[in-house]
Amino acid sequence: MRVGVLAYEGCLAAEIFVFTDLLLIANRVADGASTDPFEVSVIAASGSPVVAAGGFSIGAQEGHHDIDHLVVPGFELVPSEDPATRLSLWDREIDFIRACEARGVRVSSVCVGAYLLGEAGLLDGRRATTSWLYGADLASRYPDATVRTDSLIVDDDGVTTTAAFTAALDLASALVREHLGDKIARTTARITLAPDNRTSQSPYVVDSMLPVKHTQFAEAVGSWLVERIAEPYDLDQLSAAFRVSTRTMLRKFGDETGESPRAYLQRARVRKAKRLLESTDWPLGKILGHIGYQDPGTFRRLFADRVGISPADYRKRFRDGGTG
Repeated sequence: MRVGVLAYEGCLAAEIFVFTDLLLIANRVADGASTDPFEVSVIAASGSPVVAAGGFSIGAQEGHHDIDHLVVPGFELVPSEDPATRLSLWDREIDFIRACEARGVRVSSVCVGAYLLGEAGLLDGRRATTSWLYGADLASRYPDATVRTDSLIVDDDGVTTTAAFTAALDLASALVREHLGDKIARTTARITLAPDNRTSQSPYVVDSMLPVKHTQFAEAVGSWLVERIAEPYDLDQLSAAFRVSTRTMLRKFGDETGESPRAYLQRARVRKAKRLLESTDWPLGKILGHIGYQDPGTFRRLFADRVGISPADYRKRFRDGGTG
């Protein structure tokens, strides 16, 4: 398996070397083969050396198509920045990605490297993912793609996209498992302390960091619901508070937010439960009393559906001062 990792100006060096080093260790774990299972190179489409984000210089081979798998790392990006200002700098890299795919090379991206795949046209008609922080923007920019920000890795017809930063480990582990089997993949994961059982990025989502495009009406309704988060949901009471019919409330709030007031309240309740699970030792029953639920079973199902893990597992993983 000949793997080329694309280095380019402003890319995140760690996403390159975490990936390449895990494959190197997998080669050592698979000792006994006549040749290394993975032949890995760092390549550049615009010449070498490449200056990565943070000013680090990366030596790279000249870009070539003599590979089986091309991996595109992400780049430095802040939520307030329009990715288009960066993407315009990488025409040669985008052309190189497009040419690789046209030659039958499998193409993968890490985190916001998905934007380069999108510019190359590789996301059109495919399912994809990226960091949960940029999923909505990626979906808006490439409307022919189906963006699934709950997924950690999405593979669709030879194009693989992954979630943020450390998902480079998950991508490398998946490649090891695919080509060398579960035993080598598990051993490599244990040696490197790489996660080998993550399937979703939902537990890591911080709702307050997600972009919000609510109007004044939707913001007012949302605030009203949150202020009464421990009270039973009552659509009639909510509509009366804003002097509209229930039908108008559902239509107007749905048009402005893409969800119902009930769904908004459920997200707010899960968000508050996450904070309480992280910061307190309260039993689940006490937490439920603060967010308006009486039935633990119902809430556990809602929480697992939205977060991807149970409340107990979430507390173990994210409890303030915890180690997991």
